[in-house]
Amino acid sequence: MRLAWLTCSPDGAWALHRLLRTLCATLSLSALAACAPALDWREVRLGVAESVALFPCKPASHARELGLAGQQVKLTLHACQAGDATWGLAWADVGDPGRVSGALNALQEGARVNLSDAKAQARAYSVKGQTPHPGSGRWNLEGRYPDGKSVSGQVAVFSRGTVVFQATVLGVPQASEAADTYFNALKFGP
Repeated sequence: MRLAWLTCSPDGAWALHRLLRTLCATLSLSALAACAPALDWREVRLGVAESVALFPCKPASHARELGLAGQQVKLTLHACQAGDATWGLAWADVGDPGRVSGALNALQEGARVNLSDAKAQARAYSVKGQTPHPGSGRWNLEGRYPDGKSVSGQVAVFSRGTVVFQATVLGVPQASEAADTYFNALKFGP
């Protein structure tokens, strides 16, 4: 499982990369023991800003302090692997409405940079109940992992109040019904 995204600081990106490798090893072992369909959709209430996600697999969770847009924040990640793709949702409370724009830009730019400066194609996107923000959006990505392997994926960034979110799917074609299901099901509220 690979999930490349996050901060614009190299230290934060590498710390997240190490965190994801550990999480991937744990998920890979549990996947070997499981006998389930490739995409087993389940609603996950995240416990922050009344957020709800629909994952195609049971996500593991991890949190860590790291730099995001010039400040230290606690970033929480839910991620899993299913159907040859990696699915993730990360969030952090930046604590000040004036920092939301920089954090959204850092999340979007970090995803592109972490995939060897992936080509990004923007598309309109909003989450039911989000705080409207010009930095919100969804991007199709075509890039490479650090080991040189090609990857396609999508990333979306959005916010609710001072909490910024990054939803990512890597390893899916640009026109993916499963990715659309994942992104369209993200919401805030009951």
